Amino acid sequence: MSRVALVTGAGKGIGAACARALSDAGHRVALLARSRDDLTALARGLPGETLVVPTDVTDETALDAAFAQVEDAWGPVEILVVNAGAGASSPLVETSDEEWQRMLDLNLTAPFRTIRRALPGMTEAGWGRVVVVASIAGKQGAARIAAYSASKHGVIGLVRSGAMEVARTGVTINAICPGYVDTPMTDGSVAAIAGRTGSSEAEARTILERKQPIGRLVTPEECASVMMLCVDNGAINGQGLNVDGGAFQS
Repeated sequence: MSRVALVTGAGKGIGAACARALSDAGHRVALLARSRDDLTALARGLPGETLVVPTDVTDETALDAAFAQVEDAWGPVEILVVNAGAGASSPLVETSDEEWQRMLDLNLTAPFRTIRRALPGMTEAGWGRVVVVASIAGKQGAARIAAYSASKHGVIGLVRSGAMEVARTGVTINAICPGYVDTPMTDGSVAAIAGRTGSSEAEARTILERKQPIGRLVTPEECASVMMLCVDNGAINGQGLNVDGGAFQS
């Protein structure tokens, strides 16, 4: 059955892979990100019907307008993939208020608002799926990512509490928790490690690969396949599913 899907942060990486998986499965997919060019390029390669909706998800008014645009075109959102996010790296004592707030705004407050906006239509229809792309850093802290890790711990708490509220309505809310994924965000981490340590970017990438027992980076498509599992299986609810090659076992 074809559903109405909305993916935030759809322009690249995990978001683009999730949009592709949903389109391949026959769903209509609304693509949200700040870059119209990225979204347009992605939409051209998808097999199904798409909407390109350039949006800054940290702008509550713009986010509401994006939902309204999708609803006007197709009806209420039935599958929501909350992927928009960013990372930051600095020692806790050097983390500015601005960096701290940026992590919370994008990685926690924007998902909260996005889910809050989508749930009424889902619960009224008696069916819905919400999948948040969190991080293994939402379960396990690490040095130099205090703000990022705090925001991801927070969003997993949001998922768990929200899931309990809607459990009897036909709606599920889950998170996937990737480790190091082969995405532009990880490219940024590689560059930061190289700059900090004086190593080459190839050496820095190897450091990240070795942090995962499988000895490589996770692919965006592997994350997308776990997202699709949450969409297809209504008995999975309130979970944070690790996609990290076994680095954090829970």
